[in-house]
Amino acid sequence: MSLNETPRANQLHIGLFGRRNCGKSSLINALTNQQIAVVSDVAGTTTDSVYKSMEIHGIGPCVFIDTPGFDDEGTLGNLRMEETKKASEKTDLALILFHKNAIDLECKWAKSFEQKNIPVVAVLSKSDCLTEEEQSELALFINKQSGLRPIVCSVNNADSIEMLRNEIIEALPSDYEKESITGELAKPGDLVLLVMPQDIQAPKGRLILPQVQVLRELLDKKCFPVCTTADTVDAALSSLSKAPDLIITDSQVFKSVYEKKPAQSKLTSFSILFAGYKGDLPYYLEGAKAIASLAPHSRVLIAEACTHAPLSEDIGREKLPRLLRQRIGNELTVDIVSGVDFPKELHSYDLIIQCGACMFNRQYVLTRIGLAKKQSIPMTNYGVALAYLSGILDSIDYTI
Repeated sequence: MSLNETPRANQLHIGLFGRRNCGKSSLINALTNQQIAVVSDVAGTTTDSVYKSMEIHGIGPCVFIDTPGFDDEGTLGNLRMEETKKASEKTDLALILFHKNAIDLECKWAKSFEQKNIPVVAVLSKSDCLTEEEQSELALFINKQSGLRPIVCSVNNADSIEMLRNEIIEALPSDYEKESITGELAKPGDLVLLVMPQDIQAPKGRLILPQVQVLRELLDKKCFPVCTTADTVDAALSSLSKAPDLIITDSQVFKSVYEKKPAQSKLTSFSILFAGYKGDLPYYLEGAKAIASLAPHSRVLIAEACTHAPLSEDIGREKLPRLLRQRIGNELTVDIVSGVDFPKELHSYDLIIQCGACMFNRQYVLTRIGLAKKQSIPMTNYGVALAYLSGILDSIDYTI
């Protein structure tokens, strides 16, 4: 799949991390053979994380993340380092740039990635500023301190850049993005009915990303997808020569579609498919059970990936809070965050409900899940929560 066909959220995220002025921006320019990042001898030139989608031979569609130095100083420096930490949460593969100075911070960051099972490639950057003897000694010292064998690299040496590119290919995580959204639920030749959202969240003339991705996958699988909307499900079913093998619905109309579906048809939702594709579906399924334990004094966090302005009948801001309060009571506290504004301290919450996260890469969603697990906070997602609240979760089909 080419760069133009692959949403950024599904592309491999390669983060470059190191001290200020260690050559991160120059290295991105060398790897991509383009002037993507601003380069300067002045320390701290990169003040915000820069994301650039590229198509790299042998790697495919990917996103390079150029981060501020993790040794920044002062009030603004602390803010820039926070940007670097946020970028690390989205990183599928980390390039740690070591330089001739102290390597304590580099080793610390490398260890933090390895603890999360994120592949790390060590780079001894700006090697043209070192003698061959210094290169060998420093590479040996880095290996001794970190356990990593650094690639001795200079942006002025094409062979070293090619060596680094090959090392990145070797280190690629095999499961950074699951290959299939629908998994075993849909197989070649299946008739699949898609109940598409047609509301204010999906403006006229457009489909939203999860529907586009699922439709494309079904076509690639040689299935026979048929699209309809919630108000025409009856007519769509009656027009088919046989019952659909699978029905994939907008989660907001889960219950009404469930009541109309043929007994032999499997049923799931776009959001539940993305719960497995982007996150940890078993954890979400278990987390939904916490809804039964919520009380009027409980506190729920709803996390949206998108940063859109609130709209009428918004699923995260309107529908889920309303359904929860109808079940629990109007005193229930519901906090809402959007984009990357996700709190690190979660102990005050009794449940977290994450959206389908089509705008996030899987690593970032797993980072949130890891944070919730570490603090023992139940977590689920929109589709799973809606199925539970509708009383049909045990009748829903899903792929792990």
